[in-house]
Amino acid sequence: MNQIYRWLGTTKQNVHQRLNREIEREEEKEHLKVILRQVREDHPNMGCKALYRKVRPETMGRDKFFEFYGKYGFKIPMQKSFRRTTDSSGVIRFPNLIKDRELTGVNQVWVSDITYYEMNSKFYYLTFIMDQYSRRIIGYSASRTLKTIDTTIPALKMALKRITSDQKEKPIIHSDGGGQYYSKSFLSLTRGCLRNSMCVNVYENPHAERINGTIKNSYLRGYNPVTEQSLNMSLDRAVYMYNHEKPHSAIKHYTPVEYEQKLNKEIINNFESNKQL
Repeated sequence: MNQIYRWLGTTKQNVHQRLNREIEREEEKEHLKVILRQVREDHPNMGCKALYRKVRPETMGRDKFFEFYGKYGFKIPMQKSFRRTTDSSGVIRFPNLIKDRELTGVNQVWVSDITYYEMNSKFYYLTFIMDQYSRRIIGYSASRTLKTIDTTIPALKMALKRITSDQKEKPIIHSDGGGQYYSKSFLSLTRGCLRNSMCVNVYENPHAERINGTIKNSYLRGYNPVTEQSLNMSLDRAVYMYNHEKPHSAIKHYTPVEYEQKLNKEIINNFESNKQL
């Protein structure tokens, strides 16, 4: 191989650096499709130039962004294919493991999504991981970039603290097809302890979509953070209030934390009853 590199006038390091840059570009493209879909729903008439200034993509300049913007149907008026979350050609995809799945407890299915939050005419990105059974937010982050290291990685590290050594079955981590969910660094954390699952369209990840709107509209907009530091503090507060204070009809009007405590008590009581038999 070294002879080939010399013949090409390059080095192994340069080849790998170029490959890594290409991977980063593809990952960002995949998640930009998701973010731009969300922006289009909130700002139907926002033009390409304004979107570029707000999104500030890491791996493409203005001209490349304009080309990307037109190619995937984000021009005004919107094309019918707009609701597709990804174009799966050339990217890693996982099957949808949660479709028609009946849940019986926590740590069976985690759902995740990344959304944007607009503050001072700039976009910040919020990542959430929620236990679908208890509705508890178990991992989250706020960032200025869409990079995996700033979005899904910190949220996932937080969520992984829930896995215990006696976990019988690996939880499923379900997401859209964005690049942050199939990057090498993300998969290195899920490998061996989680099962990866992806949806084809937004209708296959409704719980994650709903938590985005709840935290942004019911909490953050009311707290009105104005700096990155205050956004992080407000997000901490929002997640705490959501987990500890907000009742959910889907879990018998308990808060997520109360519901998990109730489940734990039932498990302990059943265990004690079986011991006495």
